[in-house]
Amino acid sequence: MRFSMRLPIGLAAACFALAARVQGQVFDPEKDDEAEAPAAVVLPAPAAKLPPLELTEPMLYEFLLGEIAAQRGSPGLAAQTYIDLARRSRDPRIARRAVEIANFARSPELALEAARLWHETDPDSTPALRALIALLVNARRLAEAEPHIAKLLAGPGAAPGGFLQLAQLFAQNPDRKANLAVVQRLAARYPELPEARFATAQAAAAANDEALALKELRGAAELRPGWEAAAVFESQLLRRRSFGEAAARLNAFLEKYPQSREVRLQLARMLVGERRYGDAKAQFERILEIRKDDTEAIYGVGLLAIQAKDYALAEASLKRLLGLGYRDPDGVRFTLGQVAEEQKDWPRAIEWYVTIQHGEHALPARMRTANVLARQGKLEEARAYLRAVNASDAQRVQLLIAEAQLLREANRHREAFDLLGEALARNPDQPDLLYDHALTAEKVDRLDVLESNLRRVIAVKPDHAHAYNALGYSLADRNERLPEARKLVERALELAPEDNYIIDSMGWVLYRMGDLQGALEQLRRAWNGRPDGEIGAHLGEVLWVMGRRDEAERVWGEALKTSPENETLQKTLQRLKK
Repeated sequence: MRFSMRLPIGLAAACFALAARVQGQVFDPEKDDEAEAPAAVVLPAPAAKLPPLELTEPMLYEFLLGEIAAQRGSPGLAAQTYIDLARRSRDPRIARRAVEIANFARSPELALEAARLWHETDPDSTPALRALIALLVNARRLAEAEPHIAKLLAGPGAAPGGFLQLAQLFAQNPDRKANLAVVQRLAARYPELPEARFATAQAAAAANDEALALKELRGAAELRPGWEAAAVFESQLLRRRSFGEAAARLNAFLEKYPQSREVRLQLARMLVGERRYGDAKAQFERILEIRKDDTEAIYGVGLLAIQAKDYALAEASLKRLLGLGYRDPDGVRFTLGQVAEEQKDWPRAIEWYVTIQHGEHALPARMRTANVLARQGKLEEARAYLRAVNASDAQRVQLLIAEAQLLREANRHREAFDLLGEALARNPDQPDLLYDHALTAEKVDRLDVLESNLRRVIAVKPDHAHAYNALGYSLADRNERLPEARKLVERALELAPEDNYIIDSMGWVLYRMGDLQGALEQLRRAWNGRPDGEIGAHLGEVLWVMGRRDEAERVWGEALKTSPENETLQKTLQRLKK
């Protein structure tokens, strides 16, 4: 059946506008499969010179076919339809729509072809140029992308901001050295532009060329004295090798620019990382002298007050944040609930958690509420509360794991083991259930289940660092198959190199293998990163065996202050000091 050639003017315009939604949502191919199809937004025609395009019956049919396919869950058909239209019409509006739908359909080759057409038909369009560059980089075609990036940077006033966006642009390309080479060639055209030096430093740091990164940052700082971003980035690089060097860089900057908020915040955060809480608090307070309503500084003071157990100051600071419209009010309410818990004010803790009804803190608030009930001796009420929470399937898994944790804390390990086992019978390959069931199996002396479950986690989710770690640590703790234990923990470290618990496991493996010095180095690193009771127990034991008993006693004393009920710590002290 043929369409009438005499469409009413309004209908014809509406159909064409439907097909040329030039400002519709650009879909990210990394988003989940349940994303909605691109939405219609009709805007005035762009300024680009458009081809004389007659809306023929076949073309109208294809427009409608493409749109209906997109809306009805056939993005592949929609993308192919639009790219065919773009090829024939060479209309930049259709090419742009083809890019959007091809991205949504996860068809990078079609998206790239559409972006080329868009740029060819509208060479002055910055959005077209940006889309083409991004797709070329994602396809790892850096040589093709480079001249287009150069063109983008050469636009009026574009270079400063453009260079600062290069790090994000290249983040998806794993060839860091190739990225650096491209950035260096682009930056060479702008020798007096500090942003060009900064971009080179970012690329060099990503390529693990620390010397070049520091050189470029210092060059950027010479070109723009007082640039906070350069000072902060340099301190981050220096921190990798020395806190003292990093702090000296920031302090030198603050001597010249004492009003610098960003640099002072960076110094305060670094001091927190070194557990120099008093010095960190002084820096936050200095910021508040300059800007009395600085929410980041107020939050920092509040968290440090919790660390110092100054709960009155912590509450006052956090409540003040709520009055100032802090960007994450539910996060503040969650922290206030924890402050109340620290003071064993259970009703007030629950009051704060109940105020959190939506968002990322809602589920943790429900689990904390159950924990508060259990700490009051109301374990069955806590379990019933968790089961009554309205939750998705994924959230239900987390709630069940939380229930098992409550049972473990009540030393009802067999019930926790059975609860998780029943859930696994319904969902045998759920990695979180497998992992938690494995850890619970150890408590009921089912080491066969522990090992089989952890191996299953590794098979289902090969990047699960903690599964490798737990299996390796379990073998080392039993003094069994130590070479295998070491390989497992080494793999865990490859996946999560900064995780202090995994570093602790490596120290424990080395201790079991008789490498006391290697063990000491790893355990000190873990302890400095996280002064946890179990890590302190391990570090103290190695020091004790090495004959450094005063140091061991000091570490154990510090560990007892923070984790007085830690089971590993208590057993270590009983075993070695009997």
